[in-house]
Amino acid sequence: MSKSNNPIRFGIIGCAVIARKVSRAINLAPNATLYAIGSRSIEKAKKFAADNGFCETVKMYGSYNEVLDDPCVDAVYVPLPTSLHVQWAVMAAEKKKHVLLEKPTALNLADLEHILKACDSNGVQFMDGTMWLHHPRTAKMREMLSDAQLFGQLKSMYSSSTFSETLEFFENNIRVKPDLDALGALGDTGWYCIGAILWAANYKLPNTVMALPAANLNAAGVILACGCSFHWAGEDSKVATFHCSFLSHESMDLALYGSNGSLHLKDFIIPYQESSASFDFVSGAKFKELHIGWNLKPTKVQVFLELPQETLMVQEFARLVNIIKNSAGHPDSKWPEISRKTQLVMDAVKKSIELGFKPIDL
Repeated sequence: MSKSNNPIRFGIIGCAVIARKVSRAINLAPNATLYAIGSRSIEKAKKFAADNGFCETVKMYGSYNEVLDDPCVDAVYVPLPTSLHVQWAVMAAEKKKHVLLEKPTALNLADLEHILKACDSNGVQFMDGTMWLHHPRTAKMREMLSDAQLFGQLKSMYSSSTFSETLEFFENNIRVKPDLDALGALGDTGWYCIGAILWAANYKLPNTVMALPAANLNAAGVILACGCSFHWAGEDSKVATFHCSFLSHESMDLALYGSNGSLHLKDFIIPYQESSASFDFVSGAKFKELHIGWNLKPTKVQVFLELPQETLMVQEFARLVNIIKNSAGHPDSKWPEISRKTQLVMDAVKKSIELGFKPIDL
């Protein structure tokens, strides 16, 4: 796919593993281009560029500040450890750079509010790096969930995001270090679970959040595995649970149950394939006589796409930036609000764990 005449110029600050995936996405997006990469040393930046086959025209910087000071950089992608997000995201916004920030967005809501306030006051677009929201399968699922006849009223939800790691990971990875990513599995994988549940509930916050009494923490107090339940009261009553872990085999499950139908998928965060994705949907299923089987099997709904979901994320972010840059538009408040609600609920889960699995009212 050919590039537009005036693509949004991205700078990346930090050479984390996830930056490899997003830099590829930037190169594939028709309205974006990778303009600069910054690391803590010029040697690291050059090695990252060489390892990933970057074009020779990409600028290399030996500090994050140099990327932010480059007047040609329109937007920055920030894949730094969570503890550094406030410092660098705020600085980027103050230098009028649009901010694509890796999740989890912050260590707590107060820190995220600081970031969002900086973005708002400087008129720059904010978006977090939750890629699956941009997949066309997600839009198709929303379409089917919104069909009152097929799906009915949403009643319960379950989500999981887990993977099993090596001893080296538990000793050295930043995601188990309290000074770098203190939220551990809750921030890394739980962010997706919470986000999926909120997405299914149309971002209506639950009334009560209560962590399940089975959290696993390392010696430094970082969460390695946990679960939680949510409850929505009133006429729109429903429940949800999730489990996130660094200790279990890979899972990316999402199950949604309505009064008339149900929807399931096992790869909601990273689809099994780049070029297509599917989910199972069934409506009106009943047991046969004597309960010896079912009257219906789920239908596999297949969705195809031309660009990877992370490229669609970059493309949408660049589209919003272009509107602000060239049409005097305003930042889209949808994306910071999604991040804010996800962070708010994640804070409540953490608080519930810290209080001995007590219920937290929102």
